[in-house]
Amino acid sequence: MKRLIAGCVLAVASLATSDAWAQGCSICTKTAQNLDAKSAHGLNGGIIYLAFLPLGIIGTVTFLWWRGRRTA
Repeated sequence: MKRLIAGCVLAVASLATSDAWAQGCSICTKTAQNLDAKSAHGLNGGIIYLAFLPLGIIGTVTFLWWRGRRTA
């Protein structure tokens, strides 16, 4: 129970410091403002492409952990 509470506190603390998470947003916004619609669509596709691999790895590891814990 103490681990769950500590994990929740750490998660809320990391989300509370949103300035650390938003450091590249102004650069992407300024870049996208100078692009036409096709290039902006390509930029958005590239961002999603780059985010897919880490999220897929985290999701796979979490699923395997959850499945292993459920059967044990």
